[in-house]
Amino acid sequence: MADEAKKFLLRLGPHVFDELRRWAEQDMRSINGQIEWLLRQALRERLGRDPDDAPAKKKKA
Repeated sequence: MADEAKKFLLRLGPHVFDELRRWAEQDMRSINGQIEWLLRQALRERLGRDPDDAPAKKKKA
């Protein structure tokens, strides 16, 4: 059960939602799929790795 997707409420302004919907349609994704794709892209950029990969363990000095 650890791999079960987490659910949460997300509030967006109507203009942001409309733009996100248009973008998702262009990419042939659901709005949920588009949001997840965007978040994963941002995490890859920030972490320098896929967010699903286990983080590297720090070596003790």
